[in-house]
Amino acid sequence: MTQRVGVMGGTFDPIHLGHLRVAEEAVEALELDTLLFVPAAIPPHKLGKIILPFEHRWQMLRLATEQHACFKTSDIERRLPGKSYTVVTLQKLSEERSGAVELFFIAGLDAFLEMDTWWHFKELFELAQMVVLRRPGYNESEMDGFLKARVSSLYTYSAADACYRHPHLLPVHYLENTWLDISSTRIRQLVKEGKSVLYLVIPEVMHYIHANQLYRGEGLLETEPYRPEDVWDCRQSEGNGG
Repeated sequence: MTQRVGVMGGTFDPIHLGHLRVAEEAVEALELDTLLFVPAAIPPHKLGKIILPFEHRWQMLRLATEQHACFKTSDIERRLPGKSYTVVTLQKLSEERSGAVELFFIAGLDAFLEMDTWWHFKELFELAQMVVLRRPGYNESEMDGFLKARVSSLYTYSAADACYRHPHLLPVHYLENTWLDISSTRIRQLVKEGKSVLYLVIPEVMHYIHANQLYRGEGLLETEPYRPEDVWDCRQSEGNGG
């Protein structure tokens, strides 16, 4: 049988409840068998910006998703050489999945409207069905305009299927998701100020942040070397964390 696999990428620095709630709604709305969280290893759009090394973000992601039957994590972008390009990631994910697979790439409307700046962006519409999440300050008409102007004028909305269809390219969906006003930027700032992030991230992630003293200073560049001995896993202790 064909497996329906959702793909949610990002830096996840850190993963929070907003990410998890969107993922849950996508699984239900699209009847996904699996939702893959794919943390970026070297995101091109964040070069020169301060982000945590991959391993810290990966460990927090695993903690946040390991109890959900449909949520899985993929370190494919760590295994691929060079910068993390979405089109390459989707190609490799498709190759790695055994049997027939339908990929659904999930992105916010704000990111979707900038896809024409992504590397070989039109190929994305041949590799995966696009799932666009609503964002405050944006409306669905902008998505319609972008599709027809920047991707193909042959995209038309199908009321029967509740998605945009094309004679050759894959469908594009618009998901009326719950929007939670949570951002990774805000979480990092709160930690830096010594304030609580309870109810913004799951407790295991909060404990991991405190145990490893993340986001306390200026942070680390992704290009800095990672030493496994520097990472303390909160699952190894019965302590409650900060």
